[in-house]
Amino acid sequence: MCGIVGVIGTQPASPILLDALRRLEYRGYDSAGIATLAGGAIDRRRAEGKLVNLANLLDTSPLAGKTGIGHTRWATHGAPTESNAHPHGTTRVAVVHNGIIENHAELKAELIAEGQIFSTETDTETVAQLLDLYLARGVAPIEAAALTFKRLEGAYAIAVIFAGHPDLMIGARHGAPLAVGFGEGEMFLGSDALALAPLTQRIAYLNDGDWVVVRADGAQFFDLQGHEVQREIRRTALTGAAVGKGNFRHFMEKELHEHPAVIGDTLHQMVNPATRAVGLPPLPFDLSKINRITMSACGSAFYAGLVARSWFENVAGIACDADVASEFRYRTPPMEPGGMGLLVSQSGETADTLAALRYMKSAGQHILSVVNVPESSMERESDAVLATIAGPEIGVASTKAFTAQLAVLACLVLAAGRARGTISAAEEARLTDALLEVPGRAAEILAHDAQIIRIAARVAEARDVLYLGRGSCFPIAMEGALKLKEISYIHAEGYAAGEMKHGPIALIDRNVPVIAIAPSGPLFEKTASNLQEAAARGGQLIVFSDEEGAAKLAGIAVETVILPRVDPFVAPILYAIPVQLLAYHVAVLKGTDVDQPRNLAKSVTVE
Repeated sequence: MCGIVGVIGTQPASPILLDALRRLEYRGYDSAGIATLAGGAIDRRRAEGKLVNLANLLDTSPLAGKTGIGHTRWATHGAPTESNAHPHGTTRVAVVHNGIIENHAELKAELIAEGQIFSTETDTETVAQLLDLYLARGVAPIEAAALTFKRLEGAYAIAVIFAGHPDLMIGARHGAPLAVGFGEGEMFLGSDALALAPLTQRIAYLNDGDWVVVRADGAQFFDLQGHEVQREIRRTALTGAAVGKGNFRHFMEKELHEHPAVIGDTLHQMVNPATRAVGLPPLPFDLSKINRITMSACGSAFYAGLVARSWFENVAGIACDADVASEFRYRTPPMEPGGMGLLVSQSGETADTLAALRYMKSAGQHILSVVNVPESSMERESDAVLATIAGPEIGVASTKAFTAQLAVLACLVLAAGRARGTISAAEEARLTDALLEVPGRAAEILAHDAQIIRIAARVAEARDVLYLGRGSCFPIAMEGALKLKEISYIHAEGYAAGEMKHGPIALIDRNVPVIAIAPSGPLFEKTASNLQEAAARGGQLIVFSDEEGAAKLAGIAVETVILPRVDPFVAPILYAIPVQLLAYHVAVLKGTDVDQPRNLAKSVTVE
């Protein structure tokens, strides 16, 4: 959530900061602002709403100076108004902050008693006022920052500039990501590498608890105790070109059309087409010795984990638990040492998933993470990582990252099955062939766009939508419902088809579309029986199936999207695409902000 960028540069800072903030729009925000040092004094511009409002303000009232910080804010404490927008500050200091300062009320009361005057409703202003108090007492900026960070509780990434110090910027990280970019005679801070992509490819990430003193010629890193530490400078492959929409109307539309390439690229890093076998990167533990897997994730990544749970149990014969990370971290379940903790996250920075990872690690689990950002916190804290090759995903609603996660998890399942002897080499080859077909079949699905647009017009009129699926396609029903809720704001629920009679059937009438994820296969007849019951009560059945399944449901479906026939093992990967595509077209018809839906952030880095 939110975005931070900072620069100590050789050119005017304001245009650089504004451009970097545009690359961070995908993280979600509802106000934005920039502060620079001009003639040694702090000057700010802030605006409610989208970045275009800030850009218009800067056109009429420019900011001078080559040092500055910028921020896109997603409101937590205080409404999304101009006065609550970051940067916050005084004449001495300006601050931008992602996260939540949990002890802000206590600090605010203390600071007011000391005579500090507050002007916003935000928790962030306590950081600026605490720094200001130290500075007013004659404490030097670096020492003031160190003292301030020790007082803060909660999750934060912070960037600070100081009046009269154009060659100084300080950053801090506790629970929210922050990166330092190294340029030629200039330096940068950013929430992630994407923010800094056109500016530099040389990136160092702060570890949890770190803070950093940035000057034009380099950076000094410190831990929370103030001890100087070294942090590796990595070269990132991201470039500014990675975030264009091309000829598409929205990033989400572009990313939907990247499914075939992303699935193919992800599979090709793990599958040898010649041998028809999976080859994972070396793992620091033996898959054959793992008797229980505990998975945790949030949102769509959790649904990918639910699909994988079905695969692990049915194909690899491994007992598997799955919990949403926000619940798992507080259940503190007993765990036998030697099990495997499996975490899934697009960003690798999701706060609850990171907390789940740390709990599993403390309980003696081997930690394997599936992430799309190699330099992320989860990558650094895991025993091993399996990367999804999805590239930057800018749309807030996850699309291509979801199918890439499923592709990686499918490969992991086959490798585990072979290691444990639950599948033969011949069965691995057959299922590998099925996986390698998916990119081509995904491209075929995208050719159904016109039909899905027609169906979207029917769904767009609904107030409630029910998605049904069974087995490994039950999580795809939940994924479809989530996407529809996220970007069209229509209430939708994903249910296991067999559970329909245990409550949801009461909702069904002729005004409720019932969307069925129903590939032919072992569970098809059971699903078809549930759909018959929905149709008998007036439910408007929209069916995603192959030719065989579509023929059997022709008499009760008002719309049928015929998908390619594939092995049931890979059906969840393929069927995720049309339900995402349907949600996209419904949202377009309703005129919502598809790429940045209201109230949502791309990466949830606080609870």
